Amino acid sequence: MKQLITFILLAICFPFLPIQAQAPADAITKTQVKSDLYFLASDFLKGRRTGSIGNDIAAEYIATQIQAAGFKPAPGMENYFQTINFETIIPPSEGALKLNNTEYQLGEDLLLITGAAADYKKATAVFAGHGLEADYQGLDVKGKVVFVQGGRPDDNSRQATFEAMTSKKQLAEKMGAVGLIEIYNMNRPWSYFQRYFGRKSMNLPNDESDGSGDKIIYGWIQANREVDDLKQMQDGKKLTVQLSSSGFKKEVNPSHNVVGILEGSDPELKNEYILLSAHFDHVGVGKQGGGTITETDSIFNGARDNGAGTVALLSAARALGQNPPKRSVLYLACTAEEIGLLGSRYFAEHPVVPLNQIVFNLNIDNGGYNDTSIITVVGFGRTGTDDLIRTASERYGLKTINDPSPGQGLFDRSDNVSFARKGIPALTFSLGFTDFDAEIMKYYHQVTDNPDNMDYDYLHKYVQSYARLARLVADDAKRPQWIKGDKYEEAGKALYNKQ
Repeated sequence: MKQLITFILLAICFPFLPIQAQAPADAITKTQVKSDLYFLASDFLKGRRTGSIGNDIAAEYIATQIQAAGFKPAPGMENYFQTINFETIIPPSEGALKLNNTEYQLGEDLLLITGAAADYKKATAVFAGHGLEADYQGLDVKGKVVFVQGGRPDDNSRQATFEAMTSKKQLAEKMGAVGLIEIYNMNRPWSYFQRYFGRKSMNLPNDESDGSGDKIIYGWIQANREVDDLKQMQDGKKLTVQLSSSGFKKEVNPSHNVVGILEGSDPELKNEYILLSAHFDHVGVGKQGGGTITETDSIFNGARDNGAGTVALLSAARALGQNPPKRSVLYLACTAEEIGLLGSRYFAEHPVVPLNQIVFNLNIDNGGYNDTSIITVVGFGRTGTDDLIRTASERYGLKTINDPSPGQGLFDRSDNVSFARKGIPALTFSLGFTDFDAEIMKYYHQVTDNPDNMDYDYLHKYVQSYARLARLVADDAKRPQWIKGDKYEEAGKALYNKQ
């Protein structure tokens, strides 16, 4: 990263930004909150997309701020950057599928997800139900292209469909197929699926699940209901299929988590860590942003998602640095959340301190807000911290509610889940929302999510509440723990050696 250039730009463009440790949560000022957000969500950073210069500048800014607040590099780290050499997966530039006499065009009604270069000019097409193990009973698919219904027979939701993709592909390859094609049947437009696949993607280094090295060609088609080829195949008729792909390629593209440690003040409790986390990346510019662009704006600034959370994380670092709490504080600003929680996942697999010394993860993430009288805590009621949460929020006149949209699976869609899976009690502290309504969707992953339309009176109280909660948990004699019966309780017992 070009540190000198970054510092010069910061000094010239934003000389008013605070760069020294601040007083505790009560003394966090609205001016400070606003100046942080205006920089992090500025057009200058071009949407902070993972692997971009704007993302690097944001990381550099965050690192200078936590250093000034008194945080030190973690043991074994020379600086505040945990570098991740992501592998960018580049999809095929050429590919085609022809089933009987029906042609499917790459990028239109055909999406290729994985696979090496190959050209099967005259293969046999076989239908195998939903592509589950039972569906292959009595079928010989060796050397053939298998067609299956998308998703699972009992669940064609987005989450279930995505979760089934890898196992379906692996099973088809195990059975000897040269190709697997899923037929799109989700209750959302095909364009929704195209937003996620058929374009460049990033994966963790040496992640075998990315599929870029797979020999089998795996893709999806949007079936034309007026064509009976698929029905004939389902009825057992043998059809000829042509399938080709120029193959996937890889490039190395580094990005950085920002990590720092503040040593606790208690001789014994300082050996335990409170992990404060927030992702600072967003989705970039133009088509890569996935949302609607206008003639005057194509930058997805991400003020709410998750500039606001990053500002709260910075403010908490300054407040805690002024007067360190009893437990040590582990600071983590994550990159690559927007592309699959990859930054936090990497950190959880490569921790800078033993995971069993991390007693709690107070994550902060946002999609927006529609109620400025509340704070929404995803995971409320699960870690024994409810009273502390209420105390912190009520201090600034805010009420606390639990996740109002459990069907959205929000707990498992933010960085907290990377640590929950390891057994660490975790939750996500979010701006107040009571539903995923029009007010939320107006800004979520849209170019309209800018710092000039935020309610800073509310954001100020939200930031103060987070900083206050961080101190309360770090000072509390009682450790957070999963409640009995929680889905992550057993992982917690294994991590902390509790029976």
